Amino acid sequence: MVFIREELKGEYMVIQGKQIYDLAARLFPICRSITGSGVRQTLEILKQHISQMKITEVPSGTKVFDWEVPREWNISEGYIENSSGERVIDFKENNLHIMGYSVPVDAYVQLEELKKHIYTEPAQPTVIPYLTSYYKENFGFCMSENQKNNLQEDTYHMVIKSELKQGSLTYGELVIPGESKEEIFFSTYICHPSMANNECSGPALAVYLAEWISGLTSRRYTYRFVFVPETIGSIAYLSRHWKEMKNNVIAGFNLSCVGDNDHYSMVESRYGDTLSDRALKNVLRYHCEEFMVYPFLKRGSDERQYNAPGIDLPVVSFCRTKYGEYPQYHTSADNMDYISPEGFQGSYEVMTKVIRALECNRKYKVKVLCEPQLGKRGLYPTVSRKGQYDKVYGITTFLAYVDGKNDMIAISDRIGYPVDMLIDIAEKLMENDLISG
Repeated sequence: MVFIREELKGEYMVIQGKQIYDLAARLFPICRSITGSGVRQTLEILKQHISQMKITEVPSGTKVFDWEVPREWNISEGYIENSSGERVIDFKENNLHIMGYSVPVDAYVQLEELKKHIYTEPAQPTVIPYLTSYYKENFGFCMSENQKNNLQEDTYHMVIKSELKQGSLTYGELVIPGESKEEIFFSTYICHPSMANNECSGPALAVYLAEWISGLTSRRYTYRFVFVPETIGSIAYLSRHWKEMKNNVIAGFNLSCVGDNDHYSMVESRYGDTLSDRALKNVLRYHCEEFMVYPFLKRGSDERQYNAPGIDLPVVSFCRTKYGEYPQYHTSADNMDYISPEGFQGSYEVMTKVIRALECNRKYKVKVLCEPQLGKRGLYPTVSRKGQYDKVYGITTFLAYVDGKNDMIAISDRIGYPVDMLIDIAEKLMENDLISG
């Protein structure tokens, strides 16, 4: 058995966090939605890092389970002008100013009428909210509550230059083959405009995880990465792949809001008892002092689709601060200042440790009866003295549970040793022909 060596220490990790942050910064200005040129532009940037990614177009009107792929939406311009020709808001300054999927408009209105089409977040008077209207034709403008309150009685020119057409929904897929057809699945979404943590962080982290996995000298499992528009994208993808995924996927992770520097969190699978739940909880337990575990009842991202009855994929969501649980969420305050290289560094480290744990998660069995003689194998001090037993306690305790019934994660949970440490112990024991697995 060849184990994956730890490659996550020191300066390497600092560099990785900065690289992931820089990729998120490239994605940040793009106006994305569930369809359109922004999605394609995002995927082309990601493909520069993972060239083997396959990009798929699903035509508008395609039936995907109980849904239908909507018309494609693109926008080139949007603004509100006062009678002096001054632009009160401009899409080019912040793409959150236009409600997603707004239909075209070119009209002159008075302030009272204008306000019917303005959306704000009154509890946060300085931020621009993020709004959409995907499945009902509408239009709207978003601004801060302070901006709205400062509008004067006047004639205003409302302009949105957008297009709804028969086009397609676009998603990206990367499959990295391993020794087995069994799969570890990663999903993230590419459908929100300029929000750093809620949108750009997931794809940026996924790309660097895919690069790391591709560079491993051996892979026990096959790895599947998808970059999809949230909800409709995951439904469209599942409509084409759910049967093979149901047969092959043994663990899966939805990546969202992974770039901030606050506590870690996860949303459990539907019953909280999958290999994904066990692996992520185990790593978080030893990686950080505090983390939040939300039940599936608190779901809100694409874990909804992957855990749906009949689909039943073992998928959990991994976040730093969970979506919806930080005040910047779905507002202009979710910007590049809210995320950091250090935040990405931590998320990258957690997920690479999870991958390593899954790759090495076997049921081992000791090959001798009673405790093996460790001293003659160089695994026990040659001189026995007070306090030395602590150094080999991990080995002897691990051996006490290597009975062919417990996998590595179960033993780690029981004896209180990180999986990383147990992997190193297992390697020594395998080298000395003391365990099989």
